Amino acid sequence: MQKEEFDFWQEHSLTFLEMAFTTDRQEKMAGPDGHGKKTGDCGDTVEFFVILDNDRIKTMSYMLDGCMHTNACANTIIKMAEGKSLNQVWEITPETVADYLQTLPEDHFHCAELAVGALYLALSDCRENSNMPWKKLYK
Repeated sequence: MQKEEFDFWQEHSLTFLEMAFTTDRQEKMAGPDGHGKKTGDCGDTVEFFVILDNDRIKTMSYMLDGCMHTNACANTIIKMAEGKSLNQVWEITPETVADYLQTLPEDHFHCAELAVGALYLALSDCRENSNMPWKKLYK
């Protein structure tokens, strides 16, 4: 009985592969308007940095200590969030991230949950900093 082989490159969508292997947005921003960091039960850590232009996300970056599935989710979130209002970005869910990627394995859905959780922390921080701008000076 032959064992069926898994061909990584053929089993994933082009979108997933692009998001999983892109690292050009990995950087720690100085003086962001919002910052969120979350570590999952798996040990992966995602950290988002957000720069606003009024109530819109002008640019984002991330730092990652994790697997390529979490990297794919972080890149997807940035692609979905930039240029949108904070209220629109709050609508990003783990399901929308997984749908965008098309082939995120079910056993790595927690990577989308982790990345979205870090995003929500960054959005909360943006809101807090806009309500109390003096706090940003002390971070």
